Amino acid sequence: MIKSVHRLYVPRDEARFNALVDLFDSLGLRRGESWKGKRTRGIKLEAGEAGVEIGMGTGFPAADLVVEVDSADAAYELAGKRGWKIAEKIADADWGARLFTISLPAGLGRVCVFSYNDKAWRGEVAGEGKLDARGKRFGVVAARFNAFISERLLAGALDALRRTGAEPADVQVMRVPGSFEIPQAARQLAASGRFHAIICLGCLLRGETAHYEVIANEVTRGIGQSAQETGVPHAFGVLTCDTLEQAIDRAGLKGGNQGFNAALAAVEMANVAASGRTALSGKVKSSRRARGSRRGASKQASRSRKRS
Repeated sequence: MIKSVHRLYVPRDEARFNALVDLFDSLGLRRGESWKGKRTRGIKLEAGEAGVEIGMGTGFPAADLVVEVDSADAAYELAGKRGWKIAEKIADADWGARLFTISLPAGLGRVCVFSYNDKAWRGEVAGEGKLDARGKRFGVVAARFNAFISERLLAGALDALRRTGAEPADVQVMRVPGSFEIPQAARQLAASGRFHAIICLGCLLRGETAHYEVIANEVTRGIGQSAQETGVPHAFGVLTCDTLEQAIDRAGLKGGNQGFNAALAAVEMANVAASGRTALSGKVKSSRRARGSRRGASKQASRSRKRS
C-alpha cells in the first residue's frame, strides 16, 4: 500500500537547495518533515491534494511538475517580484485554466502553475472564499503576555498575509496586555469599519487554579460575540494549552503555526463576506425589480377593469 508520493529534486549545492525551497515555499506549499545529517539534508513541502496524474492527447503543459494555486495571476505577479525565470508567460488555456511555466534553478526542470477560471465543475459553490488578500485591510490584535509564543504567532500571521498579497500599509497591529483584553480591542477595530477581518492572537497556559478556564471561556465568548455583532469576520488564533511545550509546537514547530493558519482563515472569510454581500445585493435588486413588475402589472390590471 503506497503511503506517499513525492517528486524528488537533488540540487548540487546549498544555494540551489535554498532557492528551490524558497520557490515552493512562496507558492504556498506547507513545510513538512525535514532533516539534516552527515551526508544529506532535505525537506518535504506538501500540498493538501497531491498525486500522480496520467493523461493522453494534446494540450498538456510541458512541465515536470504541475501546481494548482488559488490565483495564477497572483502567483505570476509573485514570480516577477522574486525574479523567477519565466519559461512561458501567463495565458488562458482552452481547458478552462489560466497558467504559466517557470524554469527551476540549476536546470532541474519546469513547473507549470495554474488556476481554473470556472470551478463549478469541481463542485465549488459561488461565494467560496479565496486566499487572496489584495485590496483587503486586516486588523491584528496580539497579546503581550506569554510573548515568547504570541510573537511567533504574530510573525506567522504577518507572513501569511504577505504571502496572500496583503500590503503592509493595509495591516494594523494592536498589542494588548493579555488575552483577556483581546475581545475589547478586536471589537474596537471591527466597529471602526476600516477592516475586512480581524485576527486575534494570544496564548493561555493552564495553571494550578481555575483562572485558565475562566479566561479561556471569556476570550472565546468575547471574540465570537464581537464577530456576530459587528458582522466583521474574526479569526481565532489564541492558543489554549496545558503546557509550554504544547504551545511551542503550535507556534511554528510540530503543529505548524496557528497564527499563520488564523491569518489564512481571516483572508478566506474576508472574501466570503465580500462575495456574500455581492450575492445578497444582487438578490435584493432582483427582488425589488420583481416587486416593481408586480406593482406595475397590478396597476395595469386595475386600469383595465375600470375601462371595462
